[in-house]
Amino acid sequence: MTGARRPGTARAAARPAGAAGRGAPALNLGLATAGFMLNFWAWALLGPLGPGIRERLDLSFAAQSLLVAVPVVVGSLGRIPVGVLTDRLGARVMFPLVSLATIVPVLTLGFVSSYPALVACGFFLGIGGTAFAVGVPHVSNWYPPQRRGAALGIFGIGMGGTAIANFTTVRLADQYGYQTPFLVVTALLAAYAAVSFLLLREPPGRQRPTTTAWTRTADVARLSVTWQLCFLYAVGFGGFVAFSVYLPAYLRIAYGLTPNDAALRTAGFVVLAVIARPVGGWLSDRFHPVPVLMWCFGATALFAVVQAFEPMLMPTATIAFLSMAALLGAASGAVFALVGRVAPADKVGSVTGFVGAAGGLGGFVPPLIMGWVYGLEHSYAIGLMLLSDVALAAAVYTAVRMRHQAASQA
Repeated sequence: MTGARRPGTARAAARPAGAAGRGAPALNLGLATAGFMLNFWAWALLGPLGPGIRERLDLSFAAQSLLVAVPVVVGSLGRIPVGVLTDRLGARVMFPLVSLATIVPVLTLGFVSSYPALVACGFFLGIGGTAFAVGVPHVSNWYPPQRRGAALGIFGIGMGGTAIANFTTVRLADQYGYQTPFLVVTALLAAYAAVSFLLLREPPGRQRPTTTAWTRTADVARLSVTWQLCFLYAVGFGGFVAFSVYLPAYLRIAYGLTPNDAALRTAGFVVLAVIARPVGGWLSDRFHPVPVLMWCFGATALFAVVQAFEPMLMPTATIAFLSMAALLGAASGAVFALVGRVAPADKVGSVTGFVGAAGGLGGFVPPLIMGWVYGLEHSYAIGLMLLSDVALAAAVYTAVRMRHQAASQA
């Protein structure tokens, strides 16, 4: 009969997104996490090589800092347009596209030597950092709200790509030649682009926007929840980034550690934060993101005060910094569990772009302040107290404002 709908079709239309196939959500989560990790590995390649490049080209510390900072800033800001495009085109297009685009600067970096060329390649290397804004809306749409926090937390493990870059880049360059890490990452990105295009699937029922990219960006910028989430992620993930960047220098100056010892302790900080991120997402599913964020930010403020007043005791510092790593990692996972609850369903990618940009950029303000304060006072106590104040403000804001925001979206 013409126009009649088969019963099976009706049942399929009524199925939730996660029921499209038993293994489909897990497969898409795994592929998204792998893409996030590989692109973040590429994004972080210049950081470990920075000191060697500075010595080879006789650069100033400011020039080295600019070289390392360019891909981070571009990757953070680039999440805004990439998030908007992900809402429109979907992850099956955007993950291969971002990965292939990242190959160009990665491969070029292995064959250029002048400072201007390295900076130019670093600019385009920032594309790899935008993969975050592709994966969050994709994973969010594959999972129901009650499981979204844990899923996004698992996806967040992909930020461990920066740790892989720190552990492997210099060793590969020293043992097998300077071009080796770039060639390895190029091959992995190419393989991932092909696999993700073949295997990634868009979730059933995904809401596609009907307006232009510029209109969607303007609409998201007008949402108060966008800027509220930006503030929370700038404190959570920004705090993690700030410590991962500044901790080696802090440990060497404050405790006289060797560069290798300081680097290993910083790596431990990063790994613990990465592990804690899915825990924060799981706790958010179980208890709601708001109380998780309140406790994480409040406890971060406490440990920052402890470290400010007991800076000379290494055991105390170890406990304080590892505790802050776990708390900031869990807070990062909880923020995106909250994004999945309070952001409009058809704007998750766009909101993710703004929030992800805030987190990346938030990590570069604290090191500048810490360095400036240390230069004036020869003490880190003031900088740590400022961190405590900001974390406490985030805890109070979450308790007062975000509780009502989340309740209104329930």
